[in-house]
Amino acid sequence: MTVKVLAFGIVRDIFGGSSIDVPLEPAATSATLKANLELRFPKLAKLSSYMVAVNNEYAHEPVELHPNDEIAIIPPVSGG
Repeated sequence: MTVKVLAFGIVRDIFGGSSIDVPLEPAATSATLKANLELRFPKLAKLSSYMVAVNNEYAHEPVELHPNDEIAIIPPVSGG
């Protein structure tokens, strides 16, 4: 299956665009996606932290992914 992953902030720079298509095995999880992305984009692994959101909810635990899911990579944010 292929999932579309949206990128925000510095992740957009790392991916070279606002979204990418990522081929995954069926029944892949958000943890599988993170591992795949970090191999494909080593700079992503160097971020202090980032989150995967699936269908507008943070995936704190591995979540099974489906082709029509809305998936986003949320970079660390700073505020003041």
